[in-house]
Amino acid sequence: MITYQCAAQTQLFSGEVRSTSMAERWELDTNTRKKTFLITPYKPVYITAGRWSNNPNEQPVSENPNYSLPFKVDYGNYEAKFQLSFKTKVIRGVFFNHGDLWVAYTQKSHWQIYNKNFSRPFRETNYEPEVILNFATNFNLLGFRTRMFGLIFNHQSNGRSLPLSRSWNRVMLQAGFENRRWNIFLRPWYRLPDKEDENPAIADYVGRAEAVVIYNIKGHQLALSGNHPLKFNNRGRGRIQFDWTFPVVSNLKINLQLADGYGETLVDYNHKQTTIGVSVALIEW
Repeated sequence: MITYQCAAQTQLFSGEVRSTSMAERWELDTNTRKKTFLITPYKPVYITAGRWSNNPNEQPVSENPNYSLPFKVDYGNYEAKFQLSFKTKVIRGVFFNHGDLWVAYTQKSHWQIYNKNFSRPFRETNYEPEVILNFATNFNLLGFRTRMFGLIFNHQSNGRSLPLSRSWNRVMLQAGFENRRWNIFLRPWYRLPDKEDENPAIADYVGRAEAVVIYNIKGHQLALSGNHPLKFNNRGRGRIQFDWTFPVVSNLKINLQLADGYGETLVDYNHKQTTIGVSVALIEW
């Protein structure tokens, strides 16, 4: 259900599923470079009707009192969840032909499809556009080959009105490493100040950095991702998620996801829960 794709499936809108390297995914070598304005995979794409939470967020609150819901909503423990994600290169060979400029978009939705009492509403949808300046690299570090380094402007919001509106803007660094079957992505970030802050403590709950570790073997992919506030007195905050994606028949792959912590969605940024989900995986990390 989520992670950063490296050795995954390609061709976002074709029926072909084949294994790709980080170089192919981000066009890091001369023989992997393509033309601009082609839609390519970014983060995982999946669809699930079977996601369970031990603690649904029935009354979202914020440290800003204007953004706290004054009553509870009887959300169910089960809901559907899906994610779409893609990117396209808009400028090739910037900064003396060493970098590429990409734009990316990710959308994640949670649908209370089993909640008949509330006409099966969409509980939360998060929209995440990004502008990515990415550079190919090629040197060894601690046994891994450093393949890329990038700078990202990231906006994430849920497009809702008061009191459930949530958003933040970040400047991120991105680094990608690989070693045979292993791929690692590191993304620390700085949250940009927001005059009308809807979620003041979001970095203390969701985190200030993300790491994704991916292992591919015989058509299976194991991915462990985690966010952390980068504070010693974090009181167990942050989030950790494990994904196992495995083949079933032909191009059909299933994803099993287990997650625990804060910030599954923006409206849940300061709400802790454990979730388990099973999905059809269309694009992996």
